[in-house]
Amino acid sequence: MDFDGVVRVLNELLSRKQPETFSSSWILKYAPSCYRFIQEKIRTDVGEIDWDRVTRSLTFMHQRKWKPVRTRNPNPHPGDAEAELVLKRYRERLYVFLAAPNVEDRQLRDVISVALARLAQKGNRRANHELMKLLAYTIDEWLENDACLCRWRGHEDELRRQVDGCIRRYRYSGSFLRYLYRTLEYAGRGLQPLHAYSLDESVFDGARRRADLIAPEPRA
Repeated sequence: MDFDGVVRVLNELLSRKQPETFSSSWILKYAPSCYRFIQEKIRTDVGEIDWDRVTRSLTFMHQRKWKPVRTRNPNPHPGDAEAELVLKRYRERLYVFLAAPNVEDRQLRDVISVALARLAQKGNRRANHELMKLLAYTIDEWLENDACLCRWRGHEDELRRQVDGCIRRYRYSGSFLRYLYRTLEYAGRGLQPLHAYSLDESVFDGARRRADLIAPEPRA
């Protein structure tokens, strides 16, 4: 059995049994051979079972039924080594948070986001910090160019709280960026920009000015 075979078996099983929700224990009960393959072969960079990889490979209607085990009372810790494993793997592709023009780049952006979010949900402060910093690039682009989200200008403190909340609450195994966008879209209804902004104003992550987002003109 290979990974594609596992996905095929799970899709067929879920279509036949039609559970309202399913979890890792459901897979162990009804597809033990698939569970054993996943347990042995499908692991994250930090050595845990990569259920996100499994569930995002299922058909969309099945993805939404996934019910992951919730982390209770996470222990806050620096988490430098764990976060660095994820960052090192994708170091050359982090540009997807600045620009993701195609499906492959958008999928990779979600993979990186979810990997860091899962660590952050377990109390990993470094993962949370790095994910907030990476998301800042995407969010700044949304604020500049999206008619719905531009109303968040001037509400940076609340914006940061919303993003941090999305990282903590994320459970569904679909697109993290879509979940984040929809959350900001709904939470931002009725907001009005507090003021016009200048190029010297700090942007979402607080570490840069808007002028820093403007690429210099190429030299002749």
